[in-house]
Amino acid sequence: MEKGIVIKSTGSWYTVKTTKGDIFNCKIRGTYRIKGIRATSPVAVGDRVEISGIEKDNTSVIEKIEERKNYMIRRASNLSKEYQLIASNIDQAWIIASLVSPKTFLEFIDRFLVTAQAYRIPAFIIFNKSDLYKKELLEELGGLIKLYGDIGYPSYSVSAKEGKGIDFLKQELKGKTTLISGNSGVGKSTLINAVHPEVKLRTGSISDYHKTGKHTTTFAEMVELDSNTFIIDTPGIKGFGVVDFDKGEVFHFFPEIFKVSGKCQFNNCLHTHEPGCAVKKAVEENEIASSRYESYLSILDLDEGRYRGGR
Repeated sequence: MEKGIVIKSTGSWYTVKTTKGDIFNCKIRGTYRIKGIRATSPVAVGDRVEISGIEKDNTSVIEKIEERKNYMIRRASNLSKEYQLIASNIDQAWIIASLVSPKTFLEFIDRFLVTAQAYRIPAFIIFNKSDLYKKELLEELGGLIKLYGDIGYPSYSVSAKEGKGIDFLKQELKGKTTLISGNSGVGKSTLINAVHPEVKLRTGSISDYHKTGKHTTTFAEMVELDSNTFIIDTPGIKGFGVVDFDKGEVFHFFPEIFKVSGKCQFNNCLHTHEPGCAVKKAVEENEIASSRYESYLSILDLDEGRYRGGR
């Protein structure tokens, strides 16, 4: 048996790098598929595993998956499952966003932040493409950086194209395993290439017709930048499905809503229609941003139709 870490997942095969530095393509021991795991696959990039049965063609079998300290998920496209494991054992999660070409909707950002909050992963927002922003967008950007910063999510403005903020990001990555995600086309790969040119991840152009990115990453992959510094590049995706949550717990993962909720008249208040709701009052008085409250309602599925249709 050899120990290693999963550095790439393609759905059926998993690339494992051992502690000795050897790399093997691995399958999963069949028993992992029948344990009632509500995911498309029980293995994620970042998993620490044990492998055995190394063959001449450098293939092997994952025999054991060690306990994870955390993980990130997204809603699976396979309707028979609930979610897809994206990555595990993460020190921090970055969502790359943009206000143009394509525009990242706030509900997408909020769902990412809720997922990170729920699994105790520090989250950051990186607003890319600042070189494209004119006066109005710069004002909007400033407002968003303040909004999320006040909530507790550090937010930064960078330009991968012009190199703005790249040195700062390099320092923030050092010595950590960082998951990087965002809608297709926001510049994840370009940003990673700017931070560490040797990576040379494939980049794609924006579709002029749809103003959304063409998918260039089709699987999660871990890349070692320096000693003990890793990034996990994830597929460009349209939305994070928040699963495994009870509706009564969702507000716990909105820090500003949770902070105010203790003043509600009822302990089981869902902050939707109940009398004496301190959260709704805070929204009316602009103490809680209406965009964040709308994202909260969306996650409760009260506004699911608009989210699916318009985002």
